[in-house]
Amino acid sequence: MSSKITGKEYPLLKIFSSDFEYYIPAYQRPYAWTTEQTETLFTDLYDFYQTEQADNYFLGTIVLIKDEDRSKAAVIDGQQRLTTLTILFSVLASNLTGQAQQACYELLQESGNVLAGIPARPRLHLRDRDQKFFEEYIQNVKLEELMKLDLSSMKTEAQVHIYENCKCLMEKFADAFDKDQDKLIQFSIFLLNRCFLVAVSTASQESAFRVFSVMNSRGLDLLPIDIIKSEVIGGIQENERDEYTEKWEKLENDVGRDGFNEIFSHTRTIFAKDRVKKNLLEEFREYVLKNTTPKDLVDKILMPYTEAYSILRNQTYESTSRAEDINDILYWLNKIDNYDWMPPAIKFLAEHAHDSAYTLQFMKKLERLTAYLQVTAQDVNRRVSRYKWLLLEMDSKPEHSLNAPLETIELTNNEKKLFMEALSGEIYTMPSRRRNYIIQRLDSFTSDGAARYDAKIFTIEHILPQNPQKGSEWDTSWPDMEDRRYWVNRIANLVPLTRMHNSAAQNYDFVTKKTTYFQNKNGTTSYSLTTQVVNMDKWTPDVVKTRQEKLLQLFEKKWDLKIEKNDNAPANQKLLFHIAIRGCNATGYLGDDSKFVVVKGSTISRNITESCQKFYSDIRDNLITTGIVVDDVFTEDYAFDSPSAAAVVVGGRSANGPREWTTLDGRQYGKVIGR
Repeated sequence: MSSKITGKEYPLLKIFSSDFEYYIPAYQRPYAWTTEQTETLFTDLYDFYQTEQADNYFLGTIVLIKDEDRSKAAVIDGQQRLTTLTILFSVLASNLTGQAQQACYELLQESGNVLAGIPARPRLHLRDRDQKFFEEYIQNVKLEELMKLDLSSMKTEAQVHIYENCKCLMEKFADAFDKDQDKLIQFSIFLLNRCFLVAVSTASQESAFRVFSVMNSRGLDLLPIDIIKSEVIGGIQENERDEYTEKWEKLENDVGRDGFNEIFSHTRTIFAKDRVKKNLLEEFREYVLKNTTPKDLVDKILMPYTEAYSILRNQTYESTSRAEDINDILYWLNKIDNYDWMPPAIKFLAEHAHDSAYTLQFMKKLERLTAYLQVTAQDVNRRVSRYKWLLLEMDSKPEHSLNAPLETIELTNNEKKLFMEALSGEIYTMPSRRRNYIIQRLDSFTSDGAARYDAKIFTIEHILPQNPQKGSEWDTSWPDMEDRRYWVNRIANLVPLTRMHNSAAQNYDFVTKKTTYFQNKNGTTSYSLTTQVVNMDKWTPDVVKTRQEKLLQLFEKKWDLKIEKNDNAPANQKLLFHIAIRGCNATGYLGDDSKFVVVKGSTISRNITESCQKFYSDIRDNLITTGIVVDDVFTEDYAFDSPSAAAVVVGGRSANGPREWTTLDGRQYGKVIGR
């Protein structure tokens, strides 16, 4: 058998054609993508489609065991993307009509060609346990029937993911296209012709696994920073190159190659204020290098940003006052399961580290915002979008200070409401990293704040057991099954421990449990929350209800989550909408007579694209001619006929206003106000 390895870039039109017949081997893990990855995929595709008129979108690489002259291919790497793209095409087909719909069916199922010897078959075959389900509902586009199914009837977790991801994409398509056939067809053309996958193929299973291992290894490959370094240092006069090379290498040595690469990624975000749509190298050139000089990049950006990054990651802020409190906040920021908060933190610290009072205030509010995004499970697109407004405000208000602080770092009333709802919900059912963070943060609020939560063993135990034994004390103290179900997974019924779960001890009666399971051999506990429970005499529904109320009040106090009502505020201050596309940064609100008012200080994009209709480009020209817009900035409030008209004018391209104007917390104008 040949071990030749080939790799080629294919558009999706070719990936989902008779050239390939994909099979997921039985030894592969089941389909596991969640709605977070699915929503991210769609959002990235749709945003790229809207903003990039000519460039192609790269979806990554798949690794196949495949003979060159045969279509059958075993998928070694790429199952998650191929499956999710198949679901996406099924949703697309359900929205299309006529010949376009039939053409989309061809992406899901090979209709066959007797003369060519090609049989009818699905394009993608999942593992045996899931293929019948997948073919019946997704590949046969029976989505309405799928949505009627009861999740509890599904036989595998993969089938649940298929259902949930399909539902997610159905909602996304409805919101983005509303069954507009012209828009759907244009999006389809983009997907099939401008979205590419690289297929790496070999007939040898051994070679395929070797390719997969190499692709996922952590070698010292050439990083984007190495290429950028050659360009930047090459742009400095020869007599200064050695000096700047030494500066560069010292920065890289201070934080390590991976850390320095992260700084470049965060720097790109600070300038671009959006997720990477192409790759780090391309976008660093586009957003950063084009807007600074080589020497300024090193002296005014990389040096302060690297120092800030090091302080943030290592919690080493120094000052004559407040340093301990600031480093404590940095400790909690670093316990978040992502670093999307880093760009605004780096930018702030690089510019305001000298002001310890303002730094403490900013970091407290940033930690609260970051905690909200973590606890309410906001996906990466929503997180980056939320921080984007903060970065934009930093740019537009460089004079911000303790006396005139940033406003977008505050939680909206809607965010506070969602935050409290999540905290009052079934914490134990959350993924472990999220629930651990919540319990640990709460424990820190109940203690003096000096505790650290870095023990190798950290578990969360129920006080009222999940499944108490019949005839036990719990049957008497908790006779109502509804009470048990309601309270068992909520925060009042949970305690942190530094020991492994003990299935036998979990069902002990309350007194035995707290003395032999919750305490150490010397009669102490490791956590304040656990100590509170150990000091209680009984554990009844009334006790738990009271405890829940107190703990939620503590969250509300420590994170300042009380919803402030200001009934005297002008209407335009009650609900503002924002848009930031193609370099614009505008704010607006629903005015009188259904007009949409863009407020003074908003900025427009510097130019327009071909998709901006003449009617709207004339409005832009008139705003500039009459002095309403000067140097791309609105000098006064201006009322447009609709949010879409406002979006097109400020963004300089075609736009769906009800979708693209959003509140700070991501709610679309069309869903809040209506179209």
